[in-house]
Amino acid sequence: MNLLSLADLTVRHGQLTAVNALSLDLAEGSTLAVIGANGAGKTTLLRAIAGTLPPATGTITFDGHDITRTPAHRRAANGIRLVPEGRRLFASLTVEENLLAGAYRRRSGPWNVGAVVELFPWIGERRRQSARLLSGGEQQAAAIGRALMGNPRLLLLDEISLGLSPVAVQQLYQAMPNILATGTTVLLVEQDVSQALRVADRVLCLLEGRTVLTGAPAELTTAQIEKAYFGLSGSHT
Repeated sequence: MNLLSLADLTVRHGQLTAVNALSLDLAEGSTLAVIGANGAGKTTLLRAIAGTLPPATGTITFDGHDITRTPAHRRAANGIRLVPEGRRLFASLTVEENLLAGAYRRRSGPWNVGAVVELFPWIGERRRQSARLLSGGEQQAAAIGRALMGNPRLLLLDEISLGLSPVAVQQLYQAMPNILATGTTVLLVEQDVSQALRVADRVLCLLEGRTVLTGAPAELTTAQIEKAYFGLSGSHT
């Protein structure tokens, strides 16, 4: 069953068309990685799904319901949670207070502070520390934990490796199987293609807001991905 469906979705920033007539289906419990260069429309796509950026045309269907015009706070309550690019933790709050902020309008489910600490054990020792004192990798982990506190059905992850050391990126992706094991559906936007390919069931490459390549990671060659990424090939399904 498809948890999320987009049909001919177009999203604009003023006169700029950032997402252009995009359609996709995401089955419940699956993981889709959206890759592409800067300016491809990846972040815009996530914001449109989360409800923070209204589309110009097209429809967004979640769990069989048209949510194209549904406000962001209602989408969050219904199980769509976004981990935004740049983490955006509340710097004046502690790590634990940031996690509890994610529990507002939460659904019932397995994720609570204890479960997040089990996923990222360092939080247990530093839960009362100010979020502003965390490293970049720790901030990203806390931002993921905050989103999980809502027990999302659909988790939107925007560039979780951006600006982080290879060690920090590896640690974050090591936690991904435990997140997926709960049945959470994940839409992952990522510039680190190798990491995205390791965790995704399907990959979609965007170029100037359009789908230029899609398929299961095992079906796609490195050459196909590179050509699509840099705009040197057509689509593959």
